[in-house]
Amino acid sequence: MKRNVYVSAAASVVLVVAGPVAAATAAPADTARTAPTAVAPLVDVTAEAALAAALKNYPGVVESLDREANVWHVDVITKDGKGHAELEVDAASGAVTRRNVDTDQDSNEHKDLLAAKVTAEQAAKAAVAAHPGQVWTVEWDSDDDGRAASWHVEVRGSDGKTWDASVDASTGKVTEQADSDGDSGNDNG
Repeated sequence: MKRNVYVSAAASVVLVVAGPVAAATAAPADTARTAPTAVAPLVDVTAEAALAAALKNYPGVVESLDREANVWHVDVITKDGKGHAELEVDAASGAVTRRNVDTDQDSNEHKDLLAAKVTAEQAAKAAVAAHPGQVWTVEWDSDDDGRAASWHVEVRGSDGKTWDASVDASTGKVTEQADSDGDSGNDNG
């Protein structure tokens, strides 16, 4: 009888000590059965989606958009011309971060941009229609040298080459186009 008590006591000790260890080693096996076998790839936020996210966060008119590594940099001017925001849109998640907001701008400084018939979004679409690929940069260009205001749009083709376009801010017509690979004066890359 004493022997049965010792065996029962020993079995109890084994269950008390080994129980949590056995449960811990069993948990990953159970988790492995319910976990997906492949991890979903990160979503790459397009220029169009980055523009939309920026404007949702800070309504106005886009002045520029530029991709640097995994971040879209977007400058937005309020429709009254008095506000300016520098935003960053995460290229993987689409999350928007406000980096700098100024609400005391001279509204005359951006009058050409605010009066433009063609938006940054429309300029990007026109450039991609002329040269298929992904928009990488959209910048407002309103020089005082007598030229009409335009949008500078940089498109990266599926072949990896970069293509520059000038899109007329009044008509949306692509007025210039050039392959910018090999252009050592390109400051966007």
